[in-house]
Amino acid sequence: MKNITDSFVSMGHWPSVGSFEFNTDILATNPINLSVVLGVLIFFGKGVLNDLLDKRKQRILSTIRNSEELRRGAVEQLEKARARLRKVEVEADEYRTNGYSEIEQEKVNLINATYDSLKRLENFKNETLFFEQQRAINQVRQQIFQQALQRALGTLNNCLNSELHFRTISANIGILGSVEERTD
Repeated sequence: MKNITDSFVSMGHWPSVGSFEFNTDILATNPINLSVVLGVLIFFGKGVLNDLLDKRKQRILSTIRNSEELRRGAVEQLEKARARLRKVEVEADEYRTNGYSEIEQEKVNLINATYDSLKRLENFKNETLFFEQQRAINQVRQQIFQQALQRALGTLNNCLNSELHFRTISANIGILGSVEERTD
């Protein structure tokens, strides 16, 4: 410590004006050199440092502004996306509801169409049965008529002479012809 204070004290007493000496005491010269270097750096570097800091500040502020704009844009896009999502959800619900309604309507239509088809098939079946019954009845009538006719002819053949027999056959043929015309 004494060396440092001695160097400051000795600065006040300069030996002679014409002589120049180097102070070799490192402890005494370092604080002086550092203060001179710092003073020069502060004096000359202050403008450069201010410019660097101002540029950095402007870059940070512009980055913050850009980030804010991007955030606002992202928020707007998010709101638009949410609105579209709500709209799509509403449309999906409508489609789902309408789809279920349409499915139910198609189901009812299919049931009605099936019922109508079954009704038509039932009517066709009944008509077919009625037609077949009528045909069977007509066949049975014809067979009964033919058998009755054959019995009558057999009885007449046994009882009648040939002229009467011939007239009866002609009349019966005429009757049969008219019966056949009615059945056709």
